[in-house]
Amino acid sequence: MSAWLAGAIVLLAVGLPAAGWIASRGSPVERLVGVEMGNVIVTLELILFSQAVGQSSYLIVPLVLAVVSFAGTLVYARLLAPRS
Repeated sequence: MSAWLAGAIVLLAVGLPAAGWIASRGSPVERLVGVEMGNVIVTLELILFSQAVGQSSYLIVPLVLAVVSFAGTLVYARLLAPRS
């Protein structure tokens, strides 16, 4: 087992449940922060997995996920904004 794969396993075991817990509790803004935290953790997880298996072509997926998750966060923030 490489250090990259060990890091991916630790991040998956510790970070993702924490993000899920934050995303399921609190106000809508706090839940949005939990979802964004989950997006960051999944993106880092995919990058670590790509490094662990030695395939640089696998980096396309986390790159696209980072862009799409940012756009999704902007949409959610717009929906959470108070109506005037």
